[in-house]
Amino acid sequence: MDVSHPDPDALARLATGFDHVFADPSLLIRAMQHRSWQAENDAPESNERLEFLGDAVLGWVVADIAYTSFADLPEGRLTDLRKSVVNANALAALAREVDLGPALMLGRGEDAAGGREKTSILSDAFEAVIGAVYLDAGPTVAYEKVKRLMLPAMRRALPDIDSLDAKTVLQERASRLGSPAPRYDVTSEGPDHAKTFTARVLVGSVSAEGTGPSKKNAEQQAAQRALALLPVPSPDQN
Repeated sequence: MDVSHPDPDALARLATGFDHVFADPSLLIRAMQHRSWQAENDAPESNERLEFLGDAVLGWVVADIAYTSFADLPEGRLTDLRKSVVNANALAALAREVDLGPALMLGRGEDAAGGREKTSILSDAFEAVIGAVYLDAGPTVAYEKVKRLMLPAMRRALPDIDSLDAKTVLQERASRLGSPAPRYDVTSEGPDHAKTFTARVLVGSVSAEGTGPSKKNAEQQAAQRALALLPVPSPDQN
């Protein structure tokens, strides 16, 4: 693959994934220009400024969607919902859904090192495309394009948001029992796009393990298992 130029077919698939026809195609190309490509090609700009803009647009749209589409959620749960979809792992997953990786313009070393599957590169480029759409078509169009991608992701995340936060409950129970705060040790294995995380939590003499597709899921499972092993404090234990 010639990493010094964008792949036209990959760019076309990416634009289709965002359901947007660019009036200025150079914006999409710039959104794909990783800093490793910039360094090797002595280019004036990478995608980092577009990423900065896209991050702000994404935050605005997701906050608005959360507020208007999930009217029964209190402020704390709205914050949790936003965090569940606006993070590197979640955005990289969406980037894979729209087939962003093949369109990336990477330095040869980064490309050879598997940069097209790296979570950080994919999530940053995803935000850069949002910034490119915003500049190309304005806030109204950008809002609709982002909503089309993010609302389903938010609905998928909602069951986990509504479930009990086992880590918080474990921390509160440990405090009431006079135990040290829970300590988590997390390891992972597998490729970047399909990692399995294992979390081990230690609370006093009690330890438990959990596994999951993300660090958060593994820690939550470990906390749930630790709760099953810890005694329930009496009402006067505060």
